[in-house]
Amino acid sequence: KGEAHVEGEKVENPDTGLYYDEYLRQVIDVLETDKHFREKLQTADIEEIKSGKLSRELDLVSHHVRTRLDELKRQELARLRMLIKAKMDSVQDTGIDHQALLKQFEHLNHQNPDTFEPKDLDMLIKAVSARYK
Repeated sequence: KGEAHVEGEKVENPDTGLYYDEYLRQVIDVLETDKHFREKLQTADIEEIKSGKLSRELDLVSHHVRTRLDELKRQELARLRMLIKAKMDSVQDTGIDHQALLKQFEHLNHQNPDTFEPKDLDMLIKAVSARYK
């Protein structure tokens, strides 16, 4: 009721319904800690974001931000592998190709499991965009 928005106050975003919602939120939060990237994000229009132009700005973020993004990606891949293992265990089917299963997760580059690269940001943006077409 008429309360002013306090600068720096965290606004609670609704759940996107994506199975990688937590990963998406964490990546955004980390990227927003970099002043240069945050400024680019605030001035970019939706087409710049969807086209991957914004993803190229990832090369300019600080080492600390890149290290944190690498860590987030490794955690997300571990989570996905755990889900795949749980699914395999539930059906007791052997001989399933883990890499083939990982390919169905289009929100990150599974072929490079150790570092978060511009391609990862581009894939994450495209996955979210495809969900909301």
